[in-house]
Amino acid sequence: MKTIRRLIYREVLAAVVFVAIGFLALFFFFDFVDELPNVGKATTGYQLTQALVFVTLLVPSHLYELLPIAVLIGTIFVMARLAQSSEYTILRTSGLGPWRALRTLLVLGLMFTLLTFAAGDYLAPIADRTAQLLKARFQGRISLGQTGAWLKEKQSFHTYNVNVNALTPEGDMQGVRIFESDARGFLVSVTQAPKARFSDDGAWLLQNAERSEFTTQGTEMAKVERVKLPTLRWPTEISPEMVSVALLKPERMSTLDLFQYIQHLDANGQTSQRYEIEFWRKLFYPLSCMVMVVLALPFAYLHFRAGGITTYVFGGVLIGISFFLLNNVFGYIGNLQNWWPWLTSASPGLIYTVLSLGAFGWLVLRR
Repeated sequence: MKTIRRLIYREVLAAVVFVAIGFLALFFFFDFVDELPNVGKATTGYQLTQALVFVTLLVPSHLYELLPIAVLIGTIFVMARLAQSSEYTILRTSGLGPWRALRTLLVLGLMFTLLTFAAGDYLAPIADRTAQLLKARFQGRISLGQTGAWLKEKQSFHTYNVNVNALTPEGDMQGVRIFESDARGFLVSVTQAPKARFSDDGAWLLQNAERSEFTTQGTEMAKVERVKLPTLRWPTEISPEMVSVALLKPERMSTLDLFQYIQHLDANGQTSQRYEIEFWRKLFYPLSCMVMVVLALPFAYLHFRAGGITTYVFGGVLIGISFFLLNNVFGYIGNLQNWWPWLTSASPGLIYTVLSLGAFGWLVLRR
């Protein structure tokens, strides 16, 4: 059986690597074409070399997204080819029963699961953050939308709503606004600074800050006192990691960063539905590799005519694309309808698990 397992592992690994390289090359080309309009601008200094490095740093993110699809297509191709050449029939007569074949592929799927988790939790966040910093050196900053990132923190009886417009490549903040309100929800002060940085003790040092304080005395109208300070120290527990997380896409964050950010949002009374869905997706998405190898096993028990293998491989491509689309659709719908985050993230995998086990039971065990 060691020889049989070695044969299957070698064939599947080679096919999955080939399919993954093909997909990554295709996405690399698309990303590079998207970057071409930004190349050669005199105001940014963004050249062809920097564009190639930036696109290369996006490869781990694409690998994380495409690896389950590559596992499905590669495994289907190997199983169908073995069935077409009658090699799988020989393996069956050598003692490779359905359950043993299933265990063999599940072990292989576990290997791809660990690889997918490592790519999504370690390689992709680091590479994506490096790519954003590289681009920021030429565009001047990292920003999210038109208004930047919003954060919230409660201190004693006051609540602070913080807006950071952008981050510089050096890690400094630009366009900082801090809105302070009391326990009744009344605005107490507004602090603005064109630039701020993090001190060694975690506080924010706002440079050229302008602070407006609103005070009321009895029934008199509110008074506004404005003061300008060259440097203003603001103690806070909002760390540089939280600011960078708020300016990055949730799918580009590691599981630990997502968990810590969710805890921060919950502690300050902010909605964390989107981040919770992405957190559970980070846990469930790598397991889809095991679902894909189970889904590919029934193809080894089909009877192929000459040239028929192409149709089944194309079917595998459609199944993989449908899984990718369903995974994204469930994420959007779950966020809009406030579904349970864990169920929203696990539903696509559960659906395809039922389909794969149904196909395995009907085609392999009964037929």
